[in-house]
Amino acid sequence: MQFGIFTVGDVTTDPTTGRTPTEHERIKAMVAIALKAEEVGLDVFASGEHHNPPFVPSSPTTMLGYIAARTERIILSTSTTLITTNDPVKIAEDFAMLQHLADGRVDVMMGRGNTGPVYPWFGKDIRQGVELALENYNLLHRLWREDYVDWQGRFRTPLQGFQSTPRPLDDVPPFVWHGSIRTPEIAEQAAFYGDGFFANNIFWPKEHFMRLIGLYRQRFEHYGHGRADQAIVGLGGQAFIRKNSQDAVTEFRPYFDNAPVYGHGPSLEDFTRQTPLTVGSPQEVIDRYASMRDSFGDYQRQLFLMDHAGLPLKTVLEQLDILGEEVVPVLRRELAVNRPETVPDAPTHAARVAEALSSSAEESEEGARV
Repeated sequence: MQFGIFTVGDVTTDPTTGRTPTEHERIKAMVAIALKAEEVGLDVFASGEHHNPPFVPSSPTTMLGYIAARTERIILSTSTTLITTNDPVKIAEDFAMLQHLADGRVDVMMGRGNTGPVYPWFGKDIRQGVELALENYNLLHRLWREDYVDWQGRFRTPLQGFQSTPRPLDDVPPFVWHGSIRTPEIAEQAAFYGDGFFANNIFWPKEHFMRLIGLYRQRFEHYGHGRADQAIVGLGGQAFIRKNSQDAVTEFRPYFDNAPVYGHGPSLEDFTRQTPLTVGSPQEVIDRYASMRDSFGDYQRQLFLMDHAGLPLKTVLEQLDILGEEVVPVLRRELAVNRPETVPDAPTHAARVAEALSSSAEESEEGARV
C-alpha cells in the first residue's frame, strides 16, 4: 500500500493574514513539500497540471525532474497529466526522460482536467474531450512499447516509422493511472489495458465512486488481467490534523470557508460528512481512512491533498509530520490486516522490471520446449 500527497498548486490568499504568496514562493513551497514527504516516509508525491491562474504547475515534468535530483526514494507522479490537450508524442518523451533521470521512480496519472477553456488554448475542442483522451492514450501506449510506430488517427498528424526517444528505462514504461471522477469510458480504457484507476473522490459522495470503481474492477477481470479484487485502484483524500479535534476544526474553518473550491457552499460539517475530508485528531483520520476498503475494496494507493486553500507552508509541513509519523504507520498496519495475499501490491518500477524479466524467461523456456 502506497501513501502520498498530491498538490493542485493553487495560489490562494491566506484568509487569516490576508497574504497571498507569489508564484515563485508557491513553486518553491511545492518543492519543499515534496522533500518533506520523503523525509516523513511517504511513498508518493504527485503534482497536478494547470495552465491558468491561480494555479502554477504548468510544467510538472520540469518540477518533478528537479525534485528527483533532490530525493532518493519517493515515487514522483502527476495528478493529472492532460491526455486531451498534450501531444501524446511529447508525453511519451517527457516522461521517459524523467523516468531515466529519476532511476525509475516515476509513474503518471492521465486525466482530462477540469478547466474547460484549456481546450481551445491548445487547439482542441472540449466537445471531443473523451474521444481525445481515448485516442491519445491508445497512441501513447504504443509509443512506449513499440520501437517504430505507424499511426493514423483523428486528432494528430499521422506517424510513419516514428520512434519516440528516449526509450523507457529498462524497456518498462512508466505505470499509468487513469484518473476520472465521472467518465465510464476512462474506467473502461484503464481496465482494457490493465492499468491503474485513480478515483479522486474528494468532492463527491462515496456511492458515486463505488459504482465507478466497481465498473473498472468488473471490466479488469473481463479483459483477463486478474480477478476484480486484483485490479489496481487509487483514491484521493483530504485531511487537516491536530492533536485535539476541536483545535483542528477551529484552525481549518477559515481556510475552508474562504477557499474558492469550498467556500460559500456546504458547511464544513456537511462537507466532511459527505466526502473524504476529515478534520480532526490523528485517530479520527486513521478511523476514517481505515474504513475506505469497506466501500472500495483493498486498494493500492492513497493520496492526500494537504497544501491547498491558502494554508501557509509552515502549517503544511506540520501536517506532513503528523501524517507521516502518526497516521500513515497505523494505516499501513490496519490496512494490511486480513488483506488477501492475492491482492497485488502497488506497482513500482523495480517490481515491474522483475515481472518483465520473469515473463521473458518463461517465454524462452516455452520456446525451447516447442
